[in-house]
Amino acid sequence: MRLRPAMDLLAQVGGIPDGVVVDLGCGDGAVAPPLRQAFPGHDLIGIDSSPAMLAQARGYDRTEVCDIADWQMKGTVALIFSNAALHWLGDHARLLPRLAANLMPGGVLAVQMPDQFLAPSHRILRDLAETMFPDRFDFADYHPPVLTAAEYWDILAPLGVATIWETTYLQPLSASTAGHPVRAFTESTAMRPFLAQLDPEAAQAFTGAYDAALAVPYPIQPDGGALMPFRRLFMVLRVTG
Repeated sequence: MRLRPAMDLLAQVGGIPDGVVVDLGCGDGAVAPPLRQAFPGHDLIGIDSSPAMLAQARGYDRTEVCDIADWQMKGTVALIFSNAALHWLGDHARLLPRLAANLMPGGVLAVQMPDQFLAPSHRILRDLAETMFPDRFDFADYHPPVLTAAEYWDILAPLGVATIWETTYLQPLSASTAGHPVRAFTESTAMRPFLAQLDPEAAQAFTGAYDAALAVPYPIQPDGGALMPFRRLFMVLRVTG
C-alpha cells in the first residue's frame, strides 16, 4: 500500500525527453527502483532535506541534501517526480510554476500529495487540541495545505497540458496494542506537531481522548483493526514551448 499512490502517479507520466529525472522529497528512496525501471538511461537524482533519510536511499546516480522549498536546478530536467512531499510546503501558487520552470520542453512535473486534512483523522486532532488546550492551539483561521483540484487546475493549465485527479484508497490498518489503529497510523505524522507542544501528562490525556474519539468514524473491526479511507490528490503537467 505504501507505494501504490506513487505507482499510480508514475503510470500517468508517459514518455519524457532525454534528460535528468529528479525525485523531489525522495526520503529513503522508496520510489527510486520504479523510477529507474520506468526511465532507464536517464540520470536519477534524489533530493531531500534529511541527511538521515538520504543515507538510507539507494538507486540514485547522486543525492543532494536540500530544502525542497528552495530547490533549483542548474539547467533543465526531463521529469520532476514528487511523491507525498509538497504538502509540507506552503504557497503552491508560486511553488508549482517555479518547479515547472525547471523543465525542458516536453518535460513533466508529476506530484502526489495526501489530501486528508479535513478527514476525521485530522479534524479530530484540531478539535480536541482547541477544546483541551485553548491556550496553546487556535485553528480559527486554519486552511488545509493542499488546495482543491480546481485551484490546481487554475495554476497549472496555463503552463502546459495538465491532468489532475483524486483517489480515495480504503486503507486497512492492523490492530494496535497501543490504542486505536488510526492513532497508531497518524502518531508519527499528523499527531507529531500536537504532541510536540504538550508535556508528557498532557500528551497522555490528549492521546487517550483521540483514541476514544476515533472509534466513531473508524469502528474497530472484528480482527481489532480498522478501515481508514485515505484521499490523495494527483497532478501531471507536461510543459509546452
